[in-house]
Amino acid sequence: EVQLQASGGGLVQAGGSLRLSCVASEFTFDDYAIGWFRQAPGKEREGVACITSSDGITYYADSVKGRFTISSDNAKNTAWLQMNSLRPEDTAVYYCTADVPYGSACLTKAWIWGQGTQVTVSS
Repeated sequence: EVQLQASGGGLVQAGGSLRLSCVASEFTFDDYAIGWFRQAPGKEREGVACITSSDGITYYADSVKGRFTISSDNAKNTAWLQMNSLRPEDTAVYYCTADVPYGSACLTKAWIWGQGTQVTVSS
């Protein structure tokens, strides 16, 4: 069964950092674009960052540029989202995703969704 397992969420104060991890199973990581979406209560789901695993090209939402960094290790079938300078508005459930790579489309859609991990940023 194709799975994405996200972890690393938690409670952090504003200005702090968290690192989310995503481990994939039962599919070849480097054939996909791996991404992170988030959804806050009462808000639309938002694509945060994604990376095309074959060439390492990254894409970011404007709201996180300069603060978040996505990376991946194809040999480990693992991706990470390093989140720095966190703000209360970053509070959301974060989901790891995978999609067929097609430029920045990985910020707007996904084919495979993992379970979410809660990130809470206190002011």
